[in-house]
Amino acid sequence: MNRYFKMSLPALAVIAVVMFTSAKQDDGVITKREGMTVVNTTSLSKNVKGFKGSTPVKIYIKKDKVVKVEALPNKETPNFFEKAKSVLVNWEGKAVKKVVVQDVDGVSGATFSSKALIKNVQLGLQYYNEHK
Repeated sequence: MNRYFKMSLPALAVIAVVMFTSAKQDDGVITKREGMTVVNTTSLSKNVKGFKGSTPVKIYIKKDKVVKVEALPNKETPNFFEKAKSVLVNWEGKAVKKVVVQDVDGVSGATFSSKALIKNVQLGLQYYNEHK
């Protein structure tokens, strides 16, 4: 039995390494970059629509504070989306705990887009809180 155990030990080590490595892979939503945690809402917010489609964002977080929120490529009308992006600065420099519950108004004239951006940020920060 001792001999059997010694022979199976390398196989068990390989299995353990594979399991550990696969568990540590990025989930595509949260990544680390330059000392910051980056939350990408592309896969989180498939059902959150602006005027012409999804409006994903990247949220940059350092020490549990939002550093910046960046809009990702989308199909919104550029002129209206530029107005809508003005809501993104509402979260910069604030603690994640406060931002999750913060109420932000949509931008008049770009209501669908701005509300979708707000929902994306909320989803991203909720995900961050659950998976950090």
